[in-house]
Amino acid sequence: MTEKDSRTEDNINCRRDFEPDDEINLLELWQVVWKRRKFIAYFVSAVVVLTVIVSLLMTNIYESKATIMTVESKSASGGSGMAAAMAAMGGGLAGMIGAPESASAAEISTLLKSNILRSKIIKEYNLLSILFSDQWDEEKKTWKKEGFSLNPLVYVSKLIKAVKPADKKAVKKEPGVPDVYDGLRELENIVNIQEVKAKGLVSKENTIIISAQFDDPEIAANLVNYFIAALNDHMSKEAKRVAALNKKYLEEQLPLNSDPLIKQKIYAMIAQQVETAMMAEVKENFSFKVIDPPMVPDKKIKPKRAQMVVLSFVVALFLAVFIVFALEYLEKNKILKVDRPKTEG
Repeated sequence: MTEKDSRTEDNINCRRDFEPDDEINLLELWQVVWKRRKFIAYFVSAVVVLTVIVSLLMTNIYESKATIMTVESKSASGGSGMAAAMAAMGGGLAGMIGAPESASAAEISTLLKSNILRSKIIKEYNLLSILFSDQWDEEKKTWKKEGFSLNPLVYVSKLIKAVKPADKKAVKKEPGVPDVYDGLRELENIVNIQEVKAKGLVSKENTIIISAQFDDPEIAANLVNYFIAALNDHMSKEAKRVAALNKKYLEEQLPLNSDPLIKQKIYAMIAQQVETAMMAEVKENFSFKVIDPPMVPDKKIKPKRAQMVVLSFVVALFLAVFIVFALEYLEKNKILKVDRPKTEG
């Protein structure tokens, strides 16, 4: 063997000594896991036990649902036809005449989400004492005064308010007493409005799902009932108001028209507005129908404790194995640095 071949072989051997092994040895990985099996067991057990404790401390939440469907009024088509005929004859009634009891699912859904309707519900049913029951004294029928608190964040927020310059434009509120704005923000997290569009052909009869989540199953069902009742009341009053305006306008048009045919149509349209007002007065849910009324739930929807425990076990196991391999890598690196002989530069 020549001197050149000898040097080449030495270089190859030297590279093999210093190049890392790209192949993953499953046996070595298992040995690392088995070596630190106690750490993995303690870590996973601690995480699972902590998850169990936290899940047991969490409050049960119940959900109540109701499904309503929009109703297209039979008089809507007739009324719109009459209005079109009047517009064609020169009477500008098309902008006034309509069917106030007929509303689309999008309009009803928007109304259910509106602050106008929700603020009415909060005031009418005195929801602030229910939504903020931890701050309400049921015996004295008044709000609890702020006392000593172990939470340091309370005192930090007070210090910030004292140091921060007062906003003169902000709405002044009594400290510790929730107002309508707080109630609206709370309802945003509790009540959910979902519009379900009809499949296939275009249809005005879309369904709307009103759901409420609360720690008391009866209150959850009551909240949904409050929204249905408030929606029906609001739309009834609006229908009567619009019908009264239309009727007054039509009556004003009678002396201005001498054509008997037009007068006959105006009388028919006045009769329609009177009918609308009467239906809004006596018919319950005349602008929508309740397909599935709310019920008091018998089972909680969250927390899902079993799912939380299983998920925490899987996550903790993967995390523990990752920590074990990281510790093993650091330990080997440390040993190599200590045992590696210093080479002369």
